[in-house]
Amino acid sequence: MPKHPSWIKVRIPTPAQSAGMAEMRDLLARHDLETVCQGAQCPNAVECWSARTATFMVLGDTCTRGCRFCDVPTGNPQGLVDEHEPQRLAAAVRELGLSYVVLTSVDRDDLVDGGAEAFARVIDAIHDATEHTTIEVLIPDFGGCHESLDCIVATKADVIGHNLETIRRLSPGLRDRRAGYDQSLDVLRYLANRSGERQIKSGLMVGLGESLDELREAMADLHAAGVSMLTLGQYLQPSPSAVPVARFMPPEEFELLEAHARTLGFATVVAGPLVRSSYHAAAAYNGT
Repeated sequence: MPKHPSWIKVRIPTPAQSAGMAEMRDLLARHDLETVCQGAQCPNAVECWSARTATFMVLGDTCTRGCRFCDVPTGNPQGLVDEHEPQRLAAAVRELGLSYVVLTSVDRDDLVDGGAEAFARVIDAIHDATEHTTIEVLIPDFGGCHESLDCIVATKADVIGHNLETIRRLSPGLRDRRAGYDQSLDVLRYLANRSGERQIKSGLMVGLGESLDELREAMADLHAAGVSMLTLGQYLQPSPSAVPVARFMPPEEFELLEAHARTLGFATVVAGPLVRSSYHAAAAYNGT
């Protein structure tokens, strides 16, 4: 695996940050919750956890799909759903006093609706507990099922996202066979057409072997599908079994792509080596 360049080095946490992370671990343990910060080994965990923010992962920590860039465990949850998760997560959000929360989930192909109804119950529970909290959701494709997507659209989620992940050429070799470039675009297009004035969000990883022109093509496809918020970040190999990094994109190329995305008409673009889907999500939503 290529050595990490200086521009993606993660800083050692300060004593104050370490204390904040310890408090977050305690809260997650007390409420028996999962975060994508843990499952995806996010490089921004120190920054976010020390500030008492997190992207919560619902519907368990076992994914039914096996994408080559992900380190979340793959398996068969056998239809199990924690019926008490919505209340526990709502209590955690209330205890943290969050004004902005991000929810995501593993893929649950073992469930008839892909987990959409259970996901929606979590959104509703948070809204009922803290009605002034802005809710962003990053959903799976639910197999492209419109009924499942409608279940999410019917909630009070303020931002609805689904990641395209990579360019068209690389998608079949990197994503699970049940996913797909065009399927993700269809999901985003359907969400954009059904969600009224709400923001539709998507993200791309770089450094997997794509060219800048292919990234520009993917961004154009996303904008045409109705996506208004875009994230671009460097792929980092989460484990030895995951696909290796092909290239570390320098910051100046992120700046070029960000500028191009803005010319395409995206309302919000967050781009950089350590950017992830939910990185600075509240600031992006508020335009700051």
